[in-house]
Amino acid sequence: MSKNVIVVGAGMVGLSTAWYLQERGFEVTVLDRTGVAAGSSWGNAGWLAPAKTIPLSEPGLWTYGPKQLFNPDSPMHMPIRLDPKLWQFLARFMSQAFQNKWDSTMADLTAIDNAALATFDELSLGGVEGMTHEGPFVIGFEDESQSTGFRKEIDGVIRHGQKVEMTRLDNPQDLAPMLSEEIQVAYRLEGQRFIEPGPYVQSLADAVLHRGGTIRAGVEVVHVAKGDRPAVISADGTREEADKVVIATGAWLPGLAKEYGVKTIVQAGRGYSFSVATDKPAKHPVYLPHHRMACTPYQGRFRIAGTMEFRGPDEPLQQRRIDAIINQARCIMRGIDFDDRQDEWVGSRPVTPDGRPLIGQTEAENIYVAGGHGMWGIVLGPATGKYLAELMDTGVVNPIIRPFNPLR
Repeated sequence: MSKNVIVVGAGMVGLSTAWYLQERGFEVTVLDRTGVAAGSSWGNAGWLAPAKTIPLSEPGLWTYGPKQLFNPDSPMHMPIRLDPKLWQFLARFMSQAFQNKWDSTMADLTAIDNAALATFDELSLGGVEGMTHEGPFVIGFEDESQSTGFRKEIDGVIRHGQKVEMTRLDNPQDLAPMLSEEIQVAYRLEGQRFIEPGPYVQSLADAVLHRGGTIRAGVEVVHVAKGDRPAVISADGTREEADKVVIATGAWLPGLAKEYGVKTIVQAGRGYSFSVATDKPAKHPVYLPHHRMACTPYQGRFRIAGTMEFRGPDEPLQQRRIDAIINQARCIMRGIDFDDRQDEWVGSRPVTPDGRPLIGQTEAENIYVAGGHGMWGIVLGPATGKYLAELMDTGVVNPIIRPFNPLR
């Protein structure tokens, strides 16, 4: 008899886990309080970029300084407020901002980074109709000094075992005509891909349904109960049992998993985005590291995403953050009507202090978690689902996810 699993969360991570569980013969039901890709899986840049799937906390943060961190217009921001949990996260996050800590986390991420793109190919071969698109990515700076930190990161990624091809661009506007002449230094990054995240995740949901899975929106799970057959309890009091349960609720993961030994802080690192029309078609992703802007062609328009804002996951969109992105973009882009914006969005990405996701079994038998990927839930979602499904089926922890033990 096939075993049944309830997956809580219908984003990229949860649906990828559901799909790979189906590959192993499990019956799956996916529950989400809002719907498919309703959280941080919708409005992100859609990058499948292992070369940029790196620890967020890095030594350069010490030069960033508190003045910028508490400036509501800066690319990385945390509001000044009496919030002990937020300050605790910041302290632990900054404790990781040293080269040896960066190297340790990068070493742990490299294996799953190297496996990531192949899992998208597996999804495609298995019937997921969403498309992935090849680069190149255009990386732009206003002067040479701005590129130092980025080049150091790429050198670190290569040192830890990724193959990364990056070459200097003489005229970045040939590939990215929306960049103004202010962008004087640019690189062409190969070997990366991108998707339109919302439509792609919907295609993944369609594939899960086509295989006989169930997806139910509007179900807010407020508790996961342990037992021989764990159960999920919904806000309306409904109880549903299963052989196994996966908690894949992103920035909301601690609320369901903490009582089962998952003590790592998961802080919402909120990103913002919107789309604009460009005078000339946008064909390639653009990254502007100094301004923390990640841009992607999106349904005939150009999605501009940026900022890292540490706030509560359910707080409303802060229009000032959108305005800050626009003000910076106006200085380095051209041929864009920034008053013609669509799809303004904020999403709460689940950030751990040490930059490692949480993948594996909790202290409670048959209750598992998959989350805490920070900005990398899209690119690492399918690989997470693949190796978690393997663990749930065989009881064996693949070495690729061993560093991400949720009980650490």
